[in-house]
Formats: sequence, C-alpha cells, structure tokens
Amino acid sequence: MQTIVYYTTGLLVLSVFIFIWLERKYPYTRGMPIFREGFWVDLIWYTFIQSYFLKIFIFDYIIEPLDRVWHLSSHQLIGSWPIAVQVLFFLVVHDLYIYWFHRAQHHSKLLWRTHEAHHSNKEVDWLAGTRSHVLEIIINQTLEFAPIVLLGANPVVVPIKALIDAVWGMYIHSNIDVHSGRLQYIINGPEMHQWHHSDDRAVFYANYSTKLAIWDWLFGTAYLPGRKKPTEFGLPYAYPKDYFLQHWFSVKRVDERKLAEKYPVFLAYHTSRRRLMDWVSRRARNWRYKEYKS
Repeated sequence: MQTIVYYTTGLLVLSVFIFIWLERKYPYTRGMPIFREGFWVDLIWYTFIQSYFLKIFIFDYIIEPLDRVWHLSSHQLIGSWPIAVQVLFFLVVHDLYIYWFHRAQHHSKLLWRTHEAHHSNKEVDWLAGTRSHVLEIIINQTLEFAPIVLLGANPVVVPIKALIDAVWGMYIHSNIDVHSGRLQYIINGPEMHQWHHSDDRAVFYANYSTKLAIWDWLFGTAYLPGRKKPTEFGLPYAYPKDYFLQHWFSVKRVDERKLAEKYPVFLAYHTSRRRLMDWVSRRARNWRYKEYKS
C-alpha cells in the first residue's frame, strides 16, 4: 500500500511540472504569470494546509467511525472485482454525483455560498481548482471515499482515484489551449471548463461536468462556442483575497478594505500581504517580458 502511495505522489508532482510547462508553451490565455494573483493562497492554504487537515478529518473522524458502527467493509462487497473495474466504477458514479451537486450549487443561493470561492480566481490555471470551501470538500470527498471504504474495495483504489482526481482537476483548470475535437463530447477539458470559470452569465448555468463532459451534453447544460474564448474570469462582485475571510464571507458578507481601516492589527496584516503580492506581481511581469522578448 505504501508503495502505491509513493508512486501516485511522484506522478502527481511530475504532472504539476508538465502542466506548468504546457501552460508556458501553449497558453489558453496569453501573458498569465506563473505566480498570478492568489497563487500563494491556493498553494499554501488550500493545497497544503487545508488538504492535509481535511484528509485526516474525513478519513479518521467520519469514514472510520461509520465503518466501526456498520462494519460494512468487512463484507468485501466489491473486493473481488478487478482493481481497474473498481476504479472505473467509482470514477463514473462519483463523477455523475459531482455533476448534479455542482449544478445544485449554481442554482441554490445557500449551496452557492460553499462554491463561490472556487470561482473567485481572476486568472484560472492548473492550481486554481484547489480553491474550494472547507464544507464543499468535506461533503464531496466524504461521499467520494466513504463508499470505497464501506463497500470493501481494494485499499489501493483510494490513492489511485485520488491521483486521477487531482491530475484531472489540474487539467480542466489548466491554462492550456487544448483542441480535443469530438473527444470534448465525452471527456472534459479546459475548452469547456475555462468557460465555466468565466465572468459571463451565459455559462453560469452551464458546463458543470468534471471528468466526463458527456453529462453536460446529455442533460442540456453544455456551452462551447467554437474557438471563441472568455475575456474575463472570476466573480462579478468583490471577493476577499484572504483565506480566512473567504470562508467568513460565505457566512457574512464583509468588505476586506473596511476591515483593514477599522482594525489596526488587520491593517498591518493586510498591508504586509499586499506588499508581498506586489513584489510577486513585479517579478511576474519581468517573467512575462523575458518570455515575450525571447
């Protein structure tokens, strides 16, 4: 089991470098810096810190207690299936669930509060998909991995599916100009998902699919206007840039600037963070200049 974890982790890290290279080589939106606005929030807070603690919470405090009560995994209900069939089964079933839950989040004002963080990036790249509200992750990953454990699937299914989820998530959000042709009717990619993240009302209720674009085409929510590309991304209203305020914003609407003016401690924090981001932006602009000059 530990060996497969090492392999999947290595493949995940390798995928990151591949996506970064492809974004430089074949950009969907030209001129986007590697260290775009919100990059460090997404990498440090959402990718490393939040993912680490939520993994512990979901598996140790939700799934394992459920299994101790129900003892379902001991029955090995699907443990005899070939591993490839197990992985494929959970990929398709969970992907269909994600389509409908994602669709509900866009139609429900309450559920939208758990999803708007995911749409708040003004620039969408391979890392943008990691920005998701804590509650959204708890719901989706519990419903994703609990059946794998409770139905007695082979333990290697968890890291394999987690790897596929992570790589596919990076792919559909990646800033890569992909031309997948008719495959886009079956397999989802940046062509449709970049549109889903655009600040355009035409696609607010469209392109909900994650891995299989076929759900959007089957259920009438597909939007793919040829080779036309969106010009703006993110939300049509102001959204906090701080990780903690992004979560508080889902409970109570706050103005980040007014908080900085009202509370000296937050002002100092806000100012230091802004200076750091300004420095990163300057470095990014230099990177873009060198890229175009070369």
